Amino acid sequence: MAQQRISHKRRQLMLGAAAAGAAALTQPLTVLAQGADDIVIGGSIPMTGVFAFAGVGINAGIQDYVKIVNDAGGIAGRKVRYVPEDTGYKVDVSVATFKKITSQNKVNLYYGDSTGFAKTINPELERNGNILMAGASFASELNDPKKYPHQFLVGPDYTEMFGILLRHIAKEKPGAKVAFVYSDSEFGRDPIEKSEAEAKKLGLSVPIKIMTPAGSVDVSTEVIKLRRAAPDYTIFHGYILAPIPEFITQGKQQGMKSKWMGTFWTMDSSTVMKMGEAGDGFMGVMPYRYYYDTEKAPMLDRIRAMRPEYQSTAYMQGFLAAMLFLESAKRCLDAKKPLSGANLKAALNTIKDFDTGGLIGMPITIAGNSIPVGRVYKADMKAQKMVAASDWIKL
Repeated sequence: MAQQRISHKRRQLMLGAAAAGAAALTQPLTVLAQGADDIVIGGSIPMTGVFAFAGVGINAGIQDYVKIVNDAGGIAGRKVRYVPEDTGYKVDVSVATFKKITSQNKVNLYYGDSTGFAKTINPELERNGNILMAGASFASELNDPKKYPHQFLVGPDYTEMFGILLRHIAKEKPGAKVAFVYSDSEFGRDPIEKSEAEAKKLGLSVPIKIMTPAGSVDVSTEVIKLRRAAPDYTIFHGYILAPIPEFITQGKQQGMKSKWMGTFWTMDSSTVMKMGEAGDGFMGVMPYRYYYDTEKAPMLDRIRAMRPEYQSTAYMQGFLAAMLFLESAKRCLDAKKPLSGANLKAALNTIKDFDTGGLIGMPITIAGNSIPVGRVYKADMKAQKMVAASDWIKL
């Protein structure tokens, strides 16, 4: 009996020691698990509202790239988690969404839905200190690393887009006359002043600038003014579609010989095709390849394998945003640096001659807050496609 008591006591001591040992083992494991948290991408995504046509594509693009990375084992062995919420493209909802997502998750990267949101949330990003942000905006104002140290644009800013178009024009028709037609909005006015100066530098003239309400219907008075100025090229900015087709149709009816051009948010294939006959030959700037481009692009092949139906240019923008987010995170972790906003941005700015798998047709370098690269594409209405009208242009 005494023998039994001793062996029972010994067994308890041994079990206790084992439990203590296990506890000692699990402690570093818990710490380890905390150190290897998921890499979280938060998102204020406009899945409904006026910008839903872009938000749905952006969301799918981010999701797909995150899946590609996770299927390959994550980043430095850490899984990537994407946490989006619909904002309806409203700044106050977007701010509330940001606060909700960042309070419930340790967010490292964030995708914002608008210029308004990017500007409003900037002080919060500074205070938080742990987040690198990009988004749907190409506002020239955001292209300032001093004022917006934790943000970047997934392409050229609007002034750089004009710069790419103007370079193309100067090469195609030296000394050409270029008209600017833009919406009476922050988005519309953004590149106008600087682009007029840039045009003059390139030996081009800007005989007329016309501002209209964003979705204006009756543009007959403006078309008469435009015809009198007789531009060789007309660049539209600050619109998605209306009133561009109306301008072109009436301009052609009145015998105008202008070539017509647009910037990124007008240039999705489905948007341009809605112009019908008027849109044949319509040109514009695009920082990415189109889904159906036939030039060699391994990443486009992967996208087409995942999604056999056409994906918009907004999809490409979301996909590339995720790629650059996670490349920055990878560079941070490889350098054994914590994922802070400043470290992630510094890592992003080490991207030099980076291959995007052909999403952009030349290697990219991100020195500041933008990627000043693009190409001019032209609408072929018979083929129902946008075809390249220039080489890749780097500013």
